[in-house]
Amino acid sequence: MTSSAAGAGSAGTGSPGSADTHEWWDTAERLDPEQMRELQLERLQQTLRHAYDNVPHYRRTFDEAGVHPSDCKSLEDLAAFPFTTKDDLRENYPFGMFAVPRTDVNRIHASSGTTGKPTVVGYTAQDLDMWADVMARSIRAAGGRPGHIVHVSYGYGLFTGGLGAHDGAEKLGCTVVPASGGMTARQVQLINDFRPEIIMITPSYMLTLLDEFERQGLDPRESSLQVGIFGAEPWTESMRAEIEERARLDAVDIYGLSEVTGPGVAQECVETKDGLHIWEDHFYPEVVDPLGEDVRSDGESGELVFTSLTKQAMPVIRYRTRDLTRLLPGTARPAFRRMEKITGRSDDMIILRGVNLFPTQVEEIVLGVDGLAPHFQLVLTRQDRMDHMTVMVEAEPGSTTDRRADAASEVVRAVKDQIGVTVDADVVDPDTLERSMGKLRRIKDRRAES
Repeated sequence: MTSSAAGAGSAGTGSPGSADTHEWWDTAERLDPEQMRELQLERLQQTLRHAYDNVPHYRRTFDEAGVHPSDCKSLEDLAAFPFTTKDDLRENYPFGMFAVPRTDVNRIHASSGTTGKPTVVGYTAQDLDMWADVMARSIRAAGGRPGHIVHVSYGYGLFTGGLGAHDGAEKLGCTVVPASGGMTARQVQLINDFRPEIIMITPSYMLTLLDEFERQGLDPRESSLQVGIFGAEPWTESMRAEIEERARLDAVDIYGLSEVTGPGVAQECVETKDGLHIWEDHFYPEVVDPLGEDVRSDGESGELVFTSLTKQAMPVIRYRTRDLTRLLPGTARPAFRRMEKITGRSDDMIILRGVNLFPTQVEEIVLGVDGLAPHFQLVLTRQDRMDHMTVMVEAEPGSTTDRRADAASEVVRAVKDQIGVTVDADVVDPDTLERSMGKLRRIKDRRAES
């Protein structure tokens, strides 16, 4: 689906605003590349000093690596500084990574901690203002304008999605419906009654909402929604096409992670939909070897690494995201480089009997099989001392027993043909796979139980 040259809204019932109108651009969006690099270097040098002077972890790791903030004379010099990982954040739980007194921290967010201690992130008042600014910029780039109603279906609470989207939409001058996740039937009612132009939601939960529209006998193509801003999980171009076709809206990607600030680190522009522009005046990106430390050139794929440039409470230096992408020149926002849509995570890669695969590869297959919903889970077990994988996938409502059996066979055959590994497939009833905060857990590793 392609928006018209005038901007957003070609898919919907009316235009939510000309997203490419330069009058909406802020000062940073108007910088030329040299001005951007000068700003980045100035802020990077300040951040390195702030982290070294106020966070014992960074002082220790910088000293061990033999580097000092004064060694950073150019952006390329950042490569000499050590990486930060999620393990570092957990080892300094809860407040050891804070660079300001705890009493100066206005808000705390945290991850779920399902694989260990949660990762804690703190924000000063200035940090929250910056976050709201980049979120407002993101919503503008997606086609949002002051006065629009924004339906926020990201989870609220310790998860950064809901409050981050909420604050950004309010900063832009929008009316916010803080729906959060769950109560799907009620969300459909609110969308019908309040008539929002924009929805911010995970792509998998959007598909659940569309199913609910249809279950209630409603055509989602006739809703007021014109733009969907989707994040918090990887999603494919096939899923974008399905959402745009079923909902008649423009589906754009947003990227962020709590360790860096939350959503709003990068945003896809509605007029191009060609990758996410990184707001580089606040977040400096690198792409590195996923299995090593070498920095890769723009255009080369690898693991995304971020250094914050303006955070007070909890600066992060060269944080390894585990997300796989590559950096490309800016298009709709020339001041900022783009990152390709995330294709997977280095820690989500499954090595099954010597074959590497990612959940997004399976998603492409599932979306191409009639009778299947785009909700699936990969269950890893051991059989006869060998790793084994079963693709658990929900059937579309009304799918017959014979159609389910045929669909399962198609999935098995396609995975073998396209990925090169033998798996089982189990087609289950709709709405039976476990969901959390609107997201489906893609991988369930039960090999230790086998």
